[in-house]
Amino acid sequence: MGLGKRMKRVLVVVAGAILLVVGVLLLVLPGPGLLLVLAGLLLLASEFPALERYVDPVRDRAMKAAEDSVSSPLRIAGSVLAGLALLAAGIVWATVKSLPFSGWSTGSSLILSSVILFALLGWSYHRVKSRRESGTKAATD
Repeated sequence: MGLGKRMKRVLVVVAGAILLVVGVLLLVLPGPGLLLVLAGLLLLASEFPALERYVDPVRDRAMKAAEDSVSSPLRIAGSVLAGLALLAAGIVWATVKSLPFSGWSTGSSLILSSVILFALLGWSYHRVKSRRESGTKAATD
């Protein structure tokens, strides 16, 4: 095994482990936990084939959660409000020095979380919308 292949393997394992750990943490914290767990598992399964058996169940749950998040206008509104709250909290934590853990490191992580939430919300909405349209076309054909 060459040095380049070893380095690639180490980088894949480290990135997969980080995504997996952060995803597990985000299962209880606000954030896209299942999607990060899935990404981590996919990376790790590329190096450790024994982990492939866990990919499909996590993928199914992650896609179901993504679809559920945009299943009604009320859920979409709640997700948008949560994203706006994260964005506002990030700005406040970055600028108000009297808050605990204040500063741009905390503020930027909250802002980044809101950006990720909006991106995943848009992706989920687009995915569900295209599935509904393809289902409607199949029903009319």
